[in-house]
Amino acid sequence: MKKNIWLIVSAIAVITLFAFISSTGTDLFTVLLLIVGAILVFIGLKGRKVEANPNVLPILTKEKEAHYLKSGMSPSEIELFRETMNQTKQQIEHLQKNINRSNKLKAIDLRHDALRASKALFKELVKEPTKLHSASHFLYTHLPNMVDLTDKFIEINEHEIKSRETYEKIEESTQIIEQMASLIAKDYQQFVADDLDDLDIELSIAKQSIKRDNE
Repeated sequence: MKKNIWLIVSAIAVITLFAFISSTGTDLFTVLLLIVGAILVFIGLKGRKVEANPNVLPILTKEKEAHYLKSGMSPSEIELFRETMNQTKQQIEHLQKNINRSNKLKAIDLRHDALRASKALFKELVKEPTKLHSASHFLYTHLPNMVDLTDKFIEINEHEIKSRETYEKIEESTQIIEQMASLIAKDYQQFVADDLDDLDIELSIAKQSIKRDNE
């Protein structure tokens, strides 16, 4: 249907063009240049991707809404949770881009798994939204600071000419980023600690049951 419409529009445009040339005596070469220019502008506008607004929340699906409501969250709590998680997701993506831009940052992340811990903690929060407060240090301090620190590190590290002071700042930033990466890894470990404790209890009960059955 769309193809037929375009064919009709194109035919009308061609007929109108030739009628215009005949009535005004306009130079055909000039008209063709204008047409080509218009086509290039149209293609450029059509191919341009519209950047998503990071402040706009993704659509809340019925499944996720049901999950949140089942967890006992109120509408205001759901909105706060979604806003926090949307911001956190952007920060994690930003951190990943920064790490990929520097071998030194890659080495730090390899030692502490800060990026993987961030993604894993994000997934855990999605599963257990009511535990948002348990990850407050990660959400509001450690992750934002990590992003800011890596931003500044990259900015300084990419200076074409580096002075002694520049190298000192790079080394100082590296040490602080290393400490922050370690804190993020600990944030994840502390968040899942209760799950590990529950698993230990279940394993202990299972072992006792097996022992009784074998007696």
